[in-house]
Amino acid sequence: VKIKAPKMVYIVGEEMTAYVMRLVLQLLIEPHVDISQWRFFDLSCKNRRDTGDHVLEEAIEAGKECACIFKEPTITPDQDQVIEMGLGIALPSPNGAMRRGFNGFTVSRDTIHVEGLDLGYRNQVLFDRQAVGGEYSAGWKMVGPGRVRTTWCSADGETTEVLTEFAVSDSQNSVVTYWNPLDHVEKLAHFFFKRCYDAKVTPYVTTKKTVFKWQEEFWQRMKKCFNSHYRDKFRKAGLLSCCGGELTHLLTDNAAMQLINWRGGKFGMVAHNYDGDWLTDEMAQVHQSPGFIMSTLVGSKRNGVTIKMFEACHGTAADMWRSHRQGKATSFNPLGLLTALLSAIEYSIELSAEQHEDNDLLIFTGKLRSEVHLAMASGKGTKDLYREKGLTTEEFLQYIATRMANLTDAQCSTAMLADRKRSKVGCTSTMVYLKSLVPDVSGLYRKSLKPLLDHLDATRISFLLVGAFILVKFKQ
Repeated sequence: VKIKAPKMVYIVGEEMTAYVMRLVLQLLIEPHVDISQWRFFDLSCKNRRDTGDHVLEEAIEAGKECACIFKEPTITPDQDQVIEMGLGIALPSPNGAMRRGFNGFTVSRDTIHVEGLDLGYRNQVLFDRQAVGGEYSAGWKMVGPGRVRTTWCSADGETTEVLTEFAVSDSQNSVVTYWNPLDHVEKLAHFFFKRCYDAKVTPYVTTKKTVFKWQEEFWQRMKKCFNSHYRDKFRKAGLLSCCGGELTHLLTDNAAMQLINWRGGKFGMVAHNYDGDWLTDEMAQVHQSPGFIMSTLVGSKRNGVTIKMFEACHGTAADMWRSHRQGKATSFNPLGLLTALLSAIEYSIELSAEQHEDNDLLIFTGKLRSEVHLAMASGKGTKDLYREKGLTTEEFLQYIATRMANLTDAQCSTAMLADRKRSKVGCTSTMVYLKSLVPDVSGLYRKSLKPLLDHLDATRISFLLVGAFILVKFKQ
């Protein structure tokens, strides 16, 4: 019997990542999970063109309704791709439309860690960036010699003000204007500082306010929120001891250097939209590759319900797609995509108010995550990890599918415990297994086992499980 999944919006992209996710659904999800409540939207360039981009509008409305979205990487075509794909028109970025549609206030990009793999950062790194505004909302025009004037007009149309006026003298000039919204900065600040405190990492705010004077307000609002609501908590937790007990501002060029230097992790950064984009690209390269980073757009409904869209940090892997279409073997690491999908499923469970300790779907996501991590740490990863000994795209996913099909209940519990530090469902899965061995295990778990599990490493817990199993069988 399949486990029924709550409703969720699934955005289909294109190229290599779309192919990989078709395999993920066929091999890893659909054999175990009933996804009939998921709503699928194809945001490939050709389907967007064929529907007059109505499919994007429909996807946004569906996402706003259910508040949980998984998104495969999509393409925003440049002029060459418009011609190559026969699109006829240059389609705008779907990401920008979704960020606006979901009232997005941050894009969180965080490192993914696999127990047993030595990646770039030894501990968690968090990064939040404004989800809207900046260069991504820019208007532009190519003009000849002359003068440029930018004018602000009040909403009621009664007041106007010239903001800038200057001469342009080249035969061709690219004139760009954009704005940066500030009303949501306080919400972003609370979200970022709470995440940092919960993860026990030191927060930093990064701007280039020395040159871009308009960025000063972002820093001031972040600092005001921190000093009013969080500074004392961070000081008591010892999370500001490395920076004089105060929230620290980093210029973006300094932040770029520290992202390389601070390999120990345990820090968080928050930035404007574009700065956060390229800084997290750098963070991804330090931490092995973009495949080891997960990205989450966070917004909100009018009723206050948080909207989350989960995706990998990387693109569509066009180079691998070309190789695949030529019949060549590929070795795509699906960790970022899988982590995003499993996180989306877990958030859909949370929204459905069924996040109790023995939720079968929650146990399934923990089991699958653990199997992927264990495979990667034990020599069964893709070629980006193990070079010529690595598995191909299809071999890796088939290996995980076989493991998922063959695991016994006892092995499931041990596998998840091995990844307990990285997955909140580890102790839950252990309790479900123990229920089959010990009557009225709930009281025993709360009083004795949970405190023990919280302070033991995975190896010792595995021995305890085996011992408990042998003891029960012996008594029988």
